[in-house]
Amino acid sequence: MELLVIGVVVIFIIVATVKFKMHPIFSLTIAAIASGFMLGLAPQEIMSTLGEGFGKTLSSIGLVIAFGTVIGIYLEKTGSTQVLANSILKLIGLKRSPLAINLAGFVISIPVYCDSGFIILSSLNKAISKKTGIPALVFAIALATGLYSAHVFVPPTPGPLAAAAILGADLGLVLVLGLAVAIPVSLTGYVWARFIGKTLTENEEIEVTEETETLPSSVKPYQAFLPLLAPIVLIALKSVADYPTHPLGEGMLFQVLGFLGSPIIALLIGVFFAFALAKKSPSEEKQGWVAEAFKQAGAIVLITGAGGAFGAILRTIDIASVINLESSTGLGGLLIAFVIAAVLKTAQGSSTVAIITTSAIIAPLLETFGLLSLTDKALVVLAVGAGAMTVSHINDSYFWVVSQFSNINVKMALRGHTLGTLFQGIVGISIILLLYLVL
Repeated sequence: MELLVIGVVVIFIIVATVKFKMHPIFSLTIAAIASGFMLGLAPQEIMSTLGEGFGKTLSSIGLVIAFGTVIGIYLEKTGSTQVLANSILKLIGLKRSPLAINLAGFVISIPVYCDSGFIILSSLNKAISKKTGIPALVFAIALATGLYSAHVFVPPTPGPLAAAAILGADLGLVLVLGLAVAIPVSLTGYVWARFIGKTLTENEEIEVTEETETLPSSVKPYQAFLPLLAPIVLIALKSVADYPTHPLGEGMLFQVLGFLGSPIIALLIGVFFAFALAKKSPSEEKQGWVAEAFKQAGAIVLITGAGGAFGAILRTIDIASVINLESSTGLGGLLIAFVIAAVLKTAQGSSTVAIITTSAIIAPLLETFGLLSLTDKALVVLAVGAGAMTVSHINDSYFWVVSQFSNINVKMALRGHTLGTLFQGIVGISIILLLYLVL
């Protein structure tokens, strides 16, 4: 009965999202309430469980999502994303410009949504293609896969943040291990872009613009990097300090890093660095940016909370005994998390919804799989993320952003972008399984 309930509500989430275009906030909430009734919970118990799951999930990441979104908006509005991309391009060189674009996309997608990042850098893509003679398709796929890698693996992107909250994972470990997985996954996209560029002959369909956008002279490269790197470094240092052996000791430094490296404080520090990028912008304009950021963050926060509420309902049943997983191993658990996320991603298109829904389903099974340590939980978050990038196709808004802003047809986008995300997902879960065996 319980297994049937889970199947029904997951199908409902997919159908409601894809066919009826229902917002994930409503589909997840309705699924949670329906699950409660079908599982025989009393109305009062359903409401209390929903409230507890919603509040517990948001208590740790609500402000983190809000601050991360503000950083992303400021980087975008001040032209700092262009500065970041050109800095990386200058460092790596024009001859290896597809690699530079791939890494630029990776860096920019940590605070900026991958859709926005692609739109911002698409003109730069086309101009470099014209200058180097390298097919524009290569740059399109290199950028798309670089952006996508950080989007599913590296906080403060909302997906990994939500999964960490629902699964009780340490955000610092998710960040450190996420970078370890995301970088080779990003480079997989670059290798695929170079390969696919040699096999496709329809590149004449891709129009090329004459010049890149003018960069704001007031923003220096180090200023553009600070809002992004400062929080990452602080959160990573806290994770190192909190390691059971306490390599940095337990004195004043431990206390300071514990405070500054907490995700809320670290992201708030990043926000102040982001504010410095716009010192010369009118106050009214900056107020509009903050309002836009909070509007974006609000939807993600509510989806995340709804996912937490759904997970809280599912935790009221013993899913492990229902589907007979008593003998499952940690490796099996990571693979199951990957497959569930991949099915949900492929079926309904949204990586964030796939991550949140899968995390809610997997959370009650962590003990069964023996995935209880902080490292194990971080790897579960990443396994879900790897599944949630497998694959991006025609029901994914990002697929259409990549194809339309690169002027490539659907067939070419499926061969280039969609297959690229498939290989990225496979490489991602392979690295995660290897890390589980090693760590």
